[in-house]
Amino acid sequence: MRRNKLKKLKSIELFAGAGGMSEGFEQAGFDIRVATDFDADCAVTHQINHSSASFLHAPIQKLTYKNFLDSGNLKIGEIDVMAGGPPCQGFSINAPKRNIGDPRNELFKHYVRIVSMLKPNFVVLENVPGMLSLEGGKVALQIVNAFKRIGYLMEFRVLFAPDFGVPQERRRVIFFGNRLGVKVMFPKASHFPANSLLKPNYVTVYEAIGDLPSPTDSVEFLPYSRKKPSVYALELRNQSEGVFNHGFGILGKKNLERIKHIPPGGSWRDIPLGLLPPGMLKAKRSDHTKRYGRLHPKGLASTILTKCDPHWGAYIHPDQDRTLSVREAARFQGFPDRYRFSGSKSSQYAQVGNAVPIQLARAIAKTIVASYEKC
Repeated sequence: MRRNKLKKLKSIELFAGAGGMSEGFEQAGFDIRVATDFDADCAVTHQINHSSASFLHAPIQKLTYKNFLDSGNLKIGEIDVMAGGPPCQGFSINAPKRNIGDPRNELFKHYVRIVSMLKPNFVVLENVPGMLSLEGGKVALQIVNAFKRIGYLMEFRVLFAPDFGVPQERRRVIFFGNRLGVKVMFPKASHFPANSLLKPNYVTVYEAIGDLPSPTDSVEFLPYSRKKPSVYALELRNQSEGVFNHGFGILGKKNLERIKHIPPGGSWRDIPLGLLPPGMLKAKRSDHTKRYGRLHPKGLASTILTKCDPHWGAYIHPDQDRTLSVREAARFQGFPDRYRFSGSKSSQYAQVGNAVPIQLARAIAKTIVASYEKC
């Protein structure tokens, strides 16, 4: 199937959240026709940053294929790709109890329902690697077989985000398929570890956030500092004169005292015994390896979660005694500085943490473009 290269490829995003997948696909030249999510703050964020796309603010259970056709001025079969990541909390290794019966794990069935009616040429489904081990791998096979029954060749692979220029230790399982009969292709790595002979190397913490001004909650917008930006930062600065959403979580007096003892690359093990939280006094040295971690400027950031809480992992700034700001977390996810997040600070952190890294989404989108040439 040769496509008209003068026309943009059309895409729809389900479970869009703040729009990480949308941003990556848009950067790859796609026309985002429709996006959907039930979260009110995500709806506002997506509409601010992707004003040309229609947004359906509703649970997917209540949406029909006609909602998408009408909102996006589309016809059945003319959508190039449907992408999305059903909420992953029920699959995640961070979940208190992983259970195949968790209602959140049923949402992919509604994804399949919409796909079966709209018949996009390509399908992308993103989730946490933890789902691959759920019920001995049965969940992953259920997803593959569900798409097979409606005519899609589907495969999955775990992708490591730093391989695509994301400065963060983040792994995601990508289910990728099509109904065109072409071989399923996954994006190839564009970045490599520091000890590799191949270039460019992984983007480091300092390269990602080292140029940013000191954060504050007192003003909405901060102009850039005079620090020289890296190649990575320079790309994210495009179309912006400074940064929004650069506030950070306030730590209590005890936590502030604790983190003063932690060097770059260090963790809870560097905190004096008398200052350790009671729950960690009996912890083994091999336990909680990321808790109270201070990022190393030459390393990768930890996986950005929905809170930059030192109890959760390595979210302490490399050379300032504070946790990461929303904007710094967004930099680690690849969001351009012009991208603005709506809602409370806790909501902004959650939107960033739940997003698909931009460079990873962009690499997937470019693979779809290349796949058309194989038709």
